[in-house]
Amino acid sequence: MIIQTGMRTDIPAFYPEWLKNRIEEGYVLVRNPYNPFQVTRYRLTPDVVDLIGFCTKNPAPMFPYMDVLKSYGQYWFVTITPYGKDLEPNVPAKEKVMEDFCRLSDMVGVDSIGWRYDPILLNETYTLDWHIESFRKMSEKLSGYTHTCVISFIDLYKKVQRNFPEAREMFREERIRIGKAFVEIAKEHQIVIRPCAEGKELEAYGADCSGCMTEYTYETALHTHLDFPKRGKNQRNNTCACTFGSDIGAYDTCGHLCRYCYANTNVALVQENRKRHDPKSPFLVGGATPQDVIHEAIQKKWRDDQLRFDLF
Repeated sequence: MIIQTGMRTDIPAFYPEWLKNRIEEGYVLVRNPYNPFQVTRYRLTPDVVDLIGFCTKNPAPMFPYMDVLKSYGQYWFVTITPYGKDLEPNVPAKEKVMEDFCRLSDMVGVDSIGWRYDPILLNETYTLDWHIESFRKMSEKLSGYTHTCVISFIDLYKKVQRNFPEAREMFREERIRIGKAFVEIAKEHQIVIRPCAEGKELEAYGADCSGCMTEYTYETALHTHLDFPKRGKNQRNNTCACTFGSDIGAYDTCGHLCRYCYANTNVALVQENRKRHDPKSPFLVGGATPQDVIHEAIQKKWRDDQLRFDLF
C-alpha cells in the first residue's frame, strides 16, 4: 500500500522526529478529520508499505533521519514557488530549498522526486511575465534533478477565501498563456509539465494531463509493477486522476502558514495544535482519549517485485 504524509500538513518540515519514531515503532494512529474519535491504526512496516509519499516545502529537516526510510519506496514532491514572505511567511528562502531539492534528488534518485510550482496566482506583484521569468530561472537550476513539474492554479476554497480574501481565480486566457510558456520552458530542460486537477485544458500545448500522483508515477519510482486496488471516488471527482494513499497527517498543523493554504483554518488553531504535538506520541497531535474507537487498517503489499525494464 501507499502511505501519504503531505495531503494535510508538512511532516518533513515540522515533524521529522515524530515520523522517525513512528517508523521505528512500526505503527501510527490517525484521527478521522471529520469524526475525531474514529481512529485508524496503520502499520508502517515494509511488509505492507510499498511506498511513502511526501509533499513538502522544506525537506531538509528530514535529512538526518533518511536512514529509516531506506527499506521503503519513496516519492517526494517538493513545492518551490518564488513568492515572498507576504504569501509564504515561514517557507525558507527559495535558493536554499532548490539546493536541498538537488541534494534530495541525489539521495533518492531522479525518478523519485518531482517539483511542484503551485498554486499559481496573479496580482499586481505576481504577474504573468513575472511567473514565466521566475519559472525559467528555477527550471535552469533544477534541470537534471527531476523529470516532473506539477502546476495548478489557485482554487478559492472556503478556508482560502477566509485567510486570503483578496485572492482571485485566474481567467482561461491567463491559464493558457502561463501553461503554454511553462511547457515550452520545461521541455528545454527535459521536464514534463503535469497539471494538477486542471482537466485537459493544457493538453493541446504539450502538458501531460494524466495526473500527478498516478500509478505510473509510483511504479516508475519503484521500478516495478503494483497491483493497485480498484480506484474509488476521488476527492476532486472528475478533475483529478491521481491514486491517493492513506494520509497520516492532520489538518491545522502546518507551520508554513501560507495564505493560500486549504489545510489550515487559522493561525491560532495551528499554533495551539503544534503546542500539543509530542514526537513520542503515536498521534501527530495530542494523545489517546477514552472516547477513541480504534480500528486496524486493512493493509497489504501491492508490488509484485518483478523488475520491468519498460519502467526505466
